[in-house]
Amino acid sequence: MIDIGDKIKRLRLKLGLTQEELAARTELSKGFISQLERNLTSPSIATLLDILEALGTDIAAFFAADAVNEKVVFSPDDMFVNEDSEIGASICWLVPNAQKNALEPILVTLAAGGSTVEDDPHEGEEFGYVLSGSIVLTIGSSKLRLKKGDSFCFKPIETHYISNPAKSEARVIWVVTPPSF
Repeated sequence: MIDIGDKIKRLRLKLGLTQEELAARTELSKGFISQLERNLTSPSIATLLDILEALGTDIAAFFAADAVNEKVVFSPDDMFVNEDSEIGASICWLVPNAQKNALEPILVTLAAGGSTVEDDPHEGEEFGYVLSGSIVLTIGSSKLRLKKGDSFCFKPIETHYISNPAKSEARVIWVVTPPSF
């Protein structure tokens, strides 16, 4: 059985709306939306149709089986790898279609002497964790050395890239928000 209140709440939160904003879009009270989400009241069909329209869906999609749930677990078969032997880098997108998400995780493998391409400044944040080897993170004119077990986190307001000056391969988990790889 479908939990109407919970499903409405999840749709509202997915759209980044407050109860007050949803109430304003549907000409209902915030109190009604709150009670509805806690299953303390039930909407009429007309009210439910108004709420679903404000949430960008329709009644058929709302009551459809949850068979179209977003995928949560990804296997190597789902991942996409781009190897660039000229720069000695391999990038593996760990979550397919991550561009639709708020963040984009990749696995960067750098051969000895390899590097990623220089990335221009952009909105958001970047995080990385060195799984193996050692790298140099270049942000603007700063060069920061990291080794296995080190992590980095910064706002990309200057050009930036990572390189591997060592004689062995380096692997880094790198997460960007918003997606830009």
